[in-house]
Amino acid sequence: MASDRERPRRRPSPDPVAVLRGHRAAVSDACFHHALPLLFSGAADGELRVWDTASHRTVSSIWAHGGAAGVYSIAAGAGLGNTIITQGRDGLCKGWAIEEAGLSRRPIFTIKTSTYHFCKMSLVKVPCSAHDTRTRLSSSNSGTEPQRVPTEDNTGSDGVNLAEGTQEYEQGSSFDGQNILAIAGEESSEVELWDIENSRKIMCLPQRCSANMTGHLTKKKGLCMAVQAFIPCESGGYVNILSSYEDGSTLWWDVRKPGSPLSSVKYHLESGVQLYPLLLMVYAPVGSQEVLIIK
Repeated sequence: MASDRERPRRRPSPDPVAVLRGHRAAVSDACFHHALPLLFSGAADGELRVWDTASHRTVSSIWAHGGAAGVYSIAAGAGLGNTIITQGRDGLCKGWAIEEAGLSRRPIFTIKTSTYHFCKMSLVKVPCSAHDTRTRLSSSNSGTEPQRVPTEDNTGSDGVNLAEGTQEYEQGSSFDGQNILAIAGEESSEVELWDIENSRKIMCLPQRCSANMTGHLTKKKGLCMAVQAFIPCESGGYVNILSSYEDGSTLWWDVRKPGSPLSSVKYHLESGVQLYPLLLMVYAPVGSQEVLIIK
């Protein structure tokens, strides 16, 4: 009976399908293209490589960031089309076009975030059900709360500084969610949202004017170590943010209430041995459920 109740043995780790060699420095990040058979990888010396996942060979290579800064994070998504974004420790996020001959030799845009840290950027993750909800709300003129109706029109928002003002954020979906980038702020305990198309900051969490920043709870949690931007299925198309901090805690933000988080939990205990307790946070829709993985 005892043997029947023994836990099954763990399966051995699978062998890799392929090993891609070519980088001359440590690889910092990698991501797949959403539609093409391409893999992007960035290294500590600033090199960005594009790999063909079928032939396992390098398609293109450029020096995206200075050697001292390196490529720390790479992001690609359906909302960006044939564009990828790299983040370096030089305070810059750069966009690169995927052309027939490879990557563009010069960035098509540069976002000067002036942030120098170990927190990787995050594009907005949009589950399929959230796409459906946003489309339905946008096409409906009745039975929906006005402040929750998303709009695709970006005109009239150019003069709005969303990092200022005391009102609740009522334009959380006036920008295409897939064109918003979340990143740990210039102030290391804050989170910033950037409009990729216009390369400008649109919001800071917590909102500085609506909170006493000297004694705000994020100040006591240490550095922001991980950020994930996403649109929950039931948010009506509004962007939400998960931010994890050096003390092991995670905050959940809604852009309509930037002054304070919706909730705060502590999944990991503070450790004097482990300098960075939260380095990985992944939000992913799994079937009808939304799953958060924190490491």
